[in-house]
Amino acid sequence: MKKHKTIKYITKLWKEWRLTIIFVIFIVIPVKSSLADWNWVPSGSMYPTILEGDLIYVNKLAYDLRFPLTLHRIAKWSDPKRGDIVICFSPDDGTRLVKRIIAQPDDTVEMKNNILYINGQKLHYNSIDSSYTQYLPSKLKDNSIIAMEYLDDSDHMVMSMPSVKAMRNFGPVTVPGGSYFVMGDNRDRSRDSRCFGFVERQQIVGKAKGIIGSLDITDKYRPRFKRFFTSLK
Repeated sequence: MKKHKTIKYITKLWKEWRLTIIFVIFIVIPVKSSLADWNWVPSGSMYPTILEGDLIYVNKLAYDLRFPLTLHRIAKWSDPKRGDIVICFSPDDGTRLVKRIIAQPDDTVEMKNNILYINGQKLHYNSIDSSYTQYLPSKLKDNSIIAMEYLDDSDHMVMSMPSVKAMRNFGPVTVPGGSYFVMGDNRDRSRDSRCFGFVERQQIVGKAKGIIGSLDITDKYRPRFKRFFTSLK
């Protein structure tokens, strides 16, 4: 009797939810896996470019097309460039990360006192207007140095925190073929290629293109309306 009731209940649920289940399995999952995705950012490793509580849009067709739910590539049309913000998997534990491409295959990368050198050339840095830091927590504003970093065609903000013990000198190292060197824009609080090494091309699954929405998780989840539907660079 109980078995009959259970089967009847399951059958009822299936009738009520089958269209939703089919839609999720055959539309939502393949789209998120292979075409486009959206991710909440839980950490501050990309401060000040991406904040905790940002919902970012990820273009999974930026570089290639992959079979849903796998890393198997069906077609490829381009490769990541220096300055791109990408979604990748950490080579040591498989954690899904949001980082910036700093160096490409065969590049030599070095860091001296938080200043980057690519192929022996020192990157250019400029100070920025304080308005760029309006959404940073006050404790970060007061204890951070924020600058504009110029990497090829990409000009983007980076941040350092002098009071924090961090790896500010690194290399030089040469990126092997088929791999990339990635870093967070929050240079003193980012676990990146300085820690886990190079990221293989296959482990890069998309490009972060913009911010769909943003909630300040440090202040009662208040919306940051000015960040809604803004582009990333």
